[in-house]
Amino acid sequence: MSGSPKYSSVRVGARYAEREAAERRRRAEERRARERRRAAERARAAQAAAARRERASAEAERRRNEIARREAESAARRRAEQEARVARAQADQLRADERGLDEVRELIAQAQRSGARTGIGALERRFAELRERAARGEPLGDAVEELRGRVVSLRPAAAGARTGDPAVVLAALEHRLSVVGGPDGAALDTEGHRRCTELLDRLRATAGQDGQVRFEALLGTVEHALARHAATVGEAREAAEREIRAARRREAAEARERERAEAARAALESALAEAAERLDVVRPAAEGVADTAAELGDRGLAHEIEDAVRAVVEALTARSADEALDAVAVLEGRLPDAERRLDELELAYQRRRDLVAALQDAMTDEGFAFDGGEDQGGSFRLHFTRPTGATYETTVATDDDGTPVLVYHVAGEPDVTLYAPRGEAVCDTTEALLERVHEALGGDDGFIPGELTWDGKPPGRRAEPLPRETYRTWTNP
Repeated sequence: MSGSPKYSSVRVGARYAEREAAERRRRAEERRARERRRAAERARAAQAAAARRERASAEAERRRNEIARREAESAARRRAEQEARVARAQADQLRADERGLDEVRELIAQAQRSGARTGIGALERRFAELRERAARGEPLGDAVEELRGRVVSLRPAAAGARTGDPAVVLAALEHRLSVVGGPDGAALDTEGHRRCTELLDRLRATAGQDGQVRFEALLGTVEHALARHAATVGEAREAAEREIRAARRREAAEARERERAEAARAALESALAEAAERLDVVRPAAEGVADTAAELGDRGLAHEIEDAVRAVVEALTARSADEALDAVAVLEGRLPDAERRLDELELAYQRRRDLVAALQDAMTDEGFAFDGGEDQGGSFRLHFTRPTGATYETTVATDDDGTPVLVYHVAGEPDVTLYAPRGEAVCDTTEALLERVHEALGGDDGFIPGELTWDGKPPGRRAEPLPRETYRTWTNP
């Protein structure tokens, strides 16, 4: 029987249980205090995160207001520029109208000098009306040219010229080209401006007396080219204005997109900072739980907490704010229960250590020599030798429910069977010896082992105590 492992479950004595219960309550209060401190630190981290978000929101609002202000200023500037361009154009047009009216007045005077009488009164009244409108700053549009045409049509048929002074007509046409094109007319309609210039040069070449017919014939072509050039320049200016407006809209959209991107970046940084701060609150405790659980042999608990910490770190490294916040919340939720489980592991460890100390004392008191032992995290292994040379390897472990368990591996024990006088029940010496050791483990103030058992033990079998003198004789042959 000496080679068969022997087992005994151990329960703690009443006073030991009371001390352990008091220690469990103390640890529970410490856990609650730690969790309160962590909750306060999380609250401070949340307040800091809220303050960052508020600052980021205020900064985003400031940037939005700044963008809106710049857009409003730009719009006001564009309106002012547009109004200034309109005002300049109106002023230029008014000056052109005034010059055109002066030319028409000269044409009316020439018509009168040439003998024309019919319709002169109506022309003069129309001229006076246009002059009054020009004096009020009203644009006259084509009214001046229309009046010019009416005056020219009154010339005597034999006069041989559309106007008595081609130089005046040329000056009017050149003025129209400068007004129509403006400073950027040549750039906006290069081909049209070039053609108008060439036609005016040709018209100037025919302005002599001998070229009156050609002058009259070419005059309509010049006027048509000027009208076409004016239309092309106007369309080009409209297109340029549309492009400018589109570019400004794009700039505004890009500015808003930059603002949105900056707001998103600020929100990301704030969330990552919050997750990192919350991790800093629980990480030391979490890593302490994982390390101690591994030392005490509970690799499952150690891996659970290590994985939870790793999930937060990886999310932070990947700059995934939502995942980091979710992962740190999981870690925060698991830590209190992990600390409770760790406290139970440490209580069980201390229970094993106390049992080891009591067992070592009891076995050495019974004549065993202690040869050392190993702390295996979840259990202790002790080595004892009897004077006879028999070895006892004792494992002090814990069941899943926390109950201490003693396991003996005995080698070299002869298992001598002794018979008491008058034929009393037989008694195995190894069993009896271990029963004596168990009796010395402290009782109510320490540990109370249960029945010693082994594979193949007969039902109901229990060793009877050996007489002291018999035991001593057996242990000291």
